[in-house]
Amino acid sequence: MAQSTPKTHSQIKNLTLAAMFLAIGLTLPLLIGQVQILGAALLPMHIPVLLCGLICGWKYGLGVGLILPIMRSLIFGMPPMFPVAYAMTFELAVYGLVIGLLYGKSRWQCIVALYRSLIIAMIAGRIVWGAAMFVLLVGIRGGTFTFYAFITGAVLNAWPGIVIQLILIPVLMVALNRTGLVHFYREKKEEVTLSE
Repeated sequence: MAQSTPKTHSQIKNLTLAAMFLAIGLTLPLLIGQVQILGAALLPMHIPVLLCGLICGWKYGLGVGLILPIMRSLIFGMPPMFPVAYAMTFELAVYGLVIGLLYGKSRWQCIVALYRSLIIAMIAGRIVWGAAMFVLLVGIRGGTFTFYAFITGAVLNAWPGIVIQLILIPVLMVALNRTGLVHFYREKKEEVTLSE
């Protein structure tokens, strides 16, 4: 029987964690009672995807982001498949991809790198969501999707969820670092502290 290598062990760990984040993404919106308006405001599916990208890396964050909205729509009927779940698929995939890439490539994995990665991922995801909604509503359905509709959906209606993400995700990462489950900092031996 072949022994598992550290790389295989890491892949199994990340796959298991990604499955956990997918399960959280499927069930977390149930806490707000499947109310679409509350879901649009609190963004409960975004948090597990962003955490997955941070903890497991961009490939897993991308995968969970791609699967989650469609799977949730098929199982629970929310979000509505067209256009919401389709647009969210692109949005959440970009969240997982961008935050995982930026944070994973950061020289130091500290609170500054975390916030920088999080904010850029949130902006990129919302831009992609707007582009997807435009294509789905205007290009495919022949309807309208104005700039005001974009701002309303991406910012005005979503600001409570944005604030929650900016507070909760760094707090969770710091807590996980303190327990040793996530290594929040990448320290360099050659660094010289100010006190030296």
